[in-house]
Amino acid sequence: MENLKEYIEKRIPEAVEEGGEILTLKIEPGAFRELAVQLRNDFGFDYLVCMTGIDWGEKLGVIYHFRSTLSGENLVVKTEAFDRENPELFTVYDLWATAGLNEREIFDFFGIRFINHPDMRRLFLRNDWVGYPLRKDYDTGDTVNPVRLESDETLDVTPVLEAQEDGIVEEKEHVVFKDSEYVVNIGPQHPATHGVLRFRVSLEGEIVKKVDVNCGYIHRGIEKMCESMTYPQTLALTDRLDYLSAHQNRHALCMCIEKALGLEVPERAVYIRTIMDELTRVASHLLFWSTFCMDLGALTAFFYGFRDREKILNLLEETCGGRLIMNYNVIGGVMADIHPNFVKGVKDFIRYLPPMMKEYDEVFTGNIIARQRMKGIGVLTREQAISFGVTGPSGRASGWACDVRKVHPYGVYEKVAFTEIVREDGDVFGRYKVRLDEIRESLRILEQLIDAIPEGAYAVKTKPILKLPEGSYFSSVEASRGEFGVFIESRGEKNPYRMKFRSPGLPLVSVVDTLASGNKIADLIAIGGSLDYVVPDIDR
Repeated sequence: MENLKEYIEKRIPEAVEEGGEILTLKIEPGAFRELAVQLRNDFGFDYLVCMTGIDWGEKLGVIYHFRSTLSGENLVVKTEAFDRENPELFTVYDLWATAGLNEREIFDFFGIRFINHPDMRRLFLRNDWVGYPLRKDYDTGDTVNPVRLESDETLDVTPVLEAQEDGIVEEKEHVVFKDSEYVVNIGPQHPATHGVLRFRVSLEGEIVKKVDVNCGYIHRGIEKMCESMTYPQTLALTDRLDYLSAHQNRHALCMCIEKALGLEVPERAVYIRTIMDELTRVASHLLFWSTFCMDLGALTAFFYGFRDREKILNLLEETCGGRLIMNYNVIGGVMADIHPNFVKGVKDFIRYLPPMMKEYDEVFTGNIIARQRMKGIGVLTREQAISFGVTGPSGRASGWACDVRKVHPYGVYEKVAFTEIVREDGDVFGRYKVRLDEIRESLRILEQLIDAIPEGAYAVKTKPILKLPEGSYFSSVEASRGEFGVFIESRGEKNPYRMKFRSPGLPLVSVVDTLASGNKIADLIAIGGSLDYVVPDIDR
């Protein structure tokens, strides 16, 4: 990082923004592409954590959060498009593959077109949608975008911007699927795709040639809604993103707000939050195991997993009052103290589950047919995982030690001993095994914490209306499917100027084409199940 600082201070000292805990640069659009290449190739920032489109008023732009997997250092880069009416920036898709869908999302909501990006279709909204909803001057009137009853047109040809050698940018056409290709739909009915998600798949016999991801079937505009809500009101929406990571998502947003306010959370609340996060992880991984096994034809396993997950949901319900939407973490702590039966219930569950997991291995893991369906299928290399931003169990199955609990510890994770599960397989079987082993590690964490919960308050009192100091803030947690991040830009008002959720699910679907191409269509189902994405987290 020192070398980068020296480089910046020597060549573009005016780019450094003062006052933040992370080095933040503001780069002119003409110089951004050259800097991006150097960040990736010379300074080791190989992980693009988050891309946030933003409307600053006179200018539209993008905020990039980078991290080096070698040093763990973080960097923020801001850049603006010159022309608000026809905003353009250079793509970084060739440097970080995760930019592929992220740049399409920014185009969808802000209208920024990325030069040399191969596919500038909208990602979530209809192709005939008028305007860009996350711009501050967007017209929300019913007459602009009335409810349309007809189906959206599927585009196989999309305009793209290409920079020529002489610097002139020309608009050309990119063909998604040729007329000669045999294209089938998988989804958007729920059982095929683990949610309302549509894959357009080009086939040659049973072999997958290409997968085109179509999102947005349950998009609710959550980030836009947050801009008109107070900070306490925004909390309820996080439970409705990846609903199987409800505690963890809400934890990230609370941490981000608390960091901005300089608010110290009582130690008892920190312990409770960490315990709830781990119970959530176990419940989520049990649901993964159940549904994945069912995808591959093992119905008995499905019942086993749901039986055991139910025990966790009963524990959560006693304290939180909910089984899926928890509404438990609040700014400054948790909503209520743990139920009198909670500690005993967690201890009972810690003793109960390990013998059951031996049954899991007997029923499914050791099955020769199951292993043949998983081993060597959908291989994701470590380099690909980092480039696509595939974090969580799917990234660790490819040899990438990316656990936020280890990289940037929060809660009380620094006080407990646990092993980050990393495998080198990179295939369906590796992703399957990582999650089973992570269940065992979560039980180990719970065992260390459940008798160590300190006495004291479970929350601090806060004002009903909170105003964050002007500035930009980012926090992330290790959710069940990977790194879930929250970015807030505050103008000192009672509601956020911009709130962005870093979805761990969007990179997971972005990599499906890479993993499925060349495999059989039945393998596509196994690959999708092993990635364990949740569609409301993708669509937001």
